[in-house]
Amino acid sequence: MEQAVEPRYLSYKQAMKYMGIGSYNTLHKFIDLGLKVTMTPAGALIDKHDIDSFLASYKK
Repeated sequence: MEQAVEPRYLSYKQAMKYMGIGSYNTLHKFIDLGLKVTMTPAGALIDKHDIDSFLASYKK
């Protein structure tokens, strides 16, 4: 039986779900605060590793 492989690079919608946020405004605020976005010919993608690093930098 094959296991589904989750993508490392996420669309904005997928990234929001991964982070547990429901607002594009919040996502864009995080991007303004330094969350890295990879621009590709197919559109903007966000690396899960960058999300984890970004969130960890705000952990107290």
